[in-house]
Amino acid sequence: MDQLVDNNTRIWFDASLLREDPAQCFDVEFWQQKDAIIGSATGRGTTWFVQTEVLPAALRHYRRGGLFGKLVRDSYAFIGWRNTRSAQEFQLLTYLREKGISVPRPIAARAIRDGLTYQADLLVEKIDDAKDLVDILMEAPLDASHYHRIGVMVRKLHDAGVCHTDLNIHNILLDTKDTCWLIDFDKCGKKAGESWKASNLSRLLRSFRKELNKRHIQWQESDWDALLLGYQEQGHQEQGT
Repeated sequence: MDQLVDNNTRIWFDASLLREDPAQCFDVEFWQQKDAIIGSATGRGTTWFVQTEVLPAALRHYRRGGLFGKLVRDSYAFIGWRNTRSAQEFQLLTYLREKGISVPRPIAARAIRDGLTYQADLLVEKIDDAKDLVDILMEAPLDASHYHRIGVMVRKLHDAGVCHTDLNIHNILLDTKDTCWLIDFDKCGKKAGESWKASNLSRLLRSFRKELNKRHIQWQESDWDALLLGYQEQGHQEQGT
């Protein structure tokens, strides 16, 4: 990981993935001038999809949610550069890829300090030809083998000691090669112990049930059994190695 240091700014980047100027790659206008914007998505803010010289990427500015987010939209308490949300997500994605888990490659992260607070941005790989589980299940059901693979992926995540604090079916993607991906690791990190793993799985189950009631996705309770089987079998495999 390379780093650019300016008075009140830190930029961390992977030089093998970013050939553009790291100091400019977080500005939407830079990509507009290059005619490199290939799409966008709206959540708390706008995520811009851009075509870099190496690969398609997603550019996100960190924003707060909830009631507090209406008062303080995008500022966070500064307690050290490595503790900024952008730096932590960059480091976590790097770690997970080293563990063989399919997550987007981190390209660059930025934090800008303003006294006791900071703002942050992240540029990561955009997973091509992939849809989240909600979009997929709105169209058609998945067979047991897909749920088995999802269970394997979640178990690998847990065995790496990482808790995805927003583990839901919007953040699980399937691409055209049937590879399972996990995205959106803001506020996630390593966690000690075992008890959190069951509650993390419960969160995912609630997500399926919520979308079943809300959007009538093509999912049934027996699909969860196939996911759990993948989770358990991956655990047995790890213990046997």
